[in-house]
Amino acid sequence: MMPKVKICGLTTTADIQAANAARPDYIGFVFTASRRMVDAAQAEALRRGLSPGIIPVGVFVNAPPAQILSLLAAGVIDIAQLHGQEDEAYIASLKAKTDATIIKAIPVQQLGDVQQWQQSAADYLLLDHKTGGTGHSFDWDMIGETTKPFFLAGGLRPENVQAAIRKTAPHAVDVSSGVETGGVKDFGKMQDFVEKARCAK
Repeated sequence: MMPKVKICGLTTTADIQAANAARPDYIGFVFTASRRMVDAAQAEALRRGLSPGIIPVGVFVNAPPAQILSLLAAGVIDIAQLHGQEDEAYIASLKAKTDATIIKAIPVQQLGDVQQWQQSAADYLLLDHKTGGTGHSFDWDMIGETTKPFFLAGGLRPENVQAAIRKTAPHAVDVSSGVETGGVKDFGKMQDFVEKARCAK
């Protein structure tokens, strides 16, 4: 099955226009300390320019649940991605208050890391390098056997996304710095990444 594509860390109208042209399945707004951070008002304005059919995801680190629920209820985001130390109690509590999809990011450092989350209430896992958002990849062999659908992140770029898909068979691939030039989203790289991901065999 063709994997879905998420481009994370959009911050400007130009980023949104590039995403509308490249047509990923998801885009990400970062609501935590980062050079790609946006606030609720910025994200709302950017969301208004997003083409229908591209799903906005909010990225959070140990955020108050009320912040996440507010952004979901307002339609600024449709999915919440948790990148901190959120435990199962946090995830279950969030799920009890919203029907929205929840993605739980986990660092993969050794075999067994993914398997510990097989029964998570999260709808998807996101497998990343231990220092997420830095453009570093992890050893894909450390994923092991898993029945939980996942987003693959960490060091992906147009040059390696097809190999990553063939190796790991993810539900989706997630990229941020891998489609940037000089810290800015690069439309050519965004389009190249989406096209290569969608024709991976």
